[in-house]
Amino acid sequence: MPWKIAVGADNAGYGYKEALKQLLEGDARVASVIDVGVGAPDDGTNYPSVAVAAARKVAAGDVDRALLICGTGLGVAISASKVKGVRAVTAHDLYSVQRSVLSNNAQVLCMGERVIGLESAKALIDVWLGLQFDPTSASAAKVDEICSYEGD
Repeated sequence: MPWKIAVGADNAGYGYKEALKQLLEGDARVASVIDVGVGAPDDGTNYPSVAVAAARKVAAGDVDRALLICGTGLGVAISASKVKGVRAVTAHDLYSVQRSVLSNNAQVLCMGERVIGLESAKALIDVWLGLQFDPTSASAAKVDEICSYEGD
């Protein structure tokens, strides 16, 4: 399945966003990449605005997934997860990236430019692109339960 992916970052994640956007654009598994900002390293837009813009694209079905970068990956994950229907995670290791999709059907992967090396981030993105949630898996009921709490 060729993925439609939104990418976004604040100024603390701008450098990685640009590098990872290039990686995504050059990958045959990616149909399109939509950049939701920031557009420059000195852009002072706060990370919640960027994360929510990307998450809204996921929720609306405009994109399949989103990749968000800030200093730690934590703030963008918290912000994106506020959008109904969106599950965003921060993951900086192979197992967590795998489980984010396979066990939790997370559509948004968040990373921190100040936490992970660029080459490691690229390797994890490569794995992430090859993962797809199985709606018949034992995890499906758990994901449904997560979704049932939205709006509480």
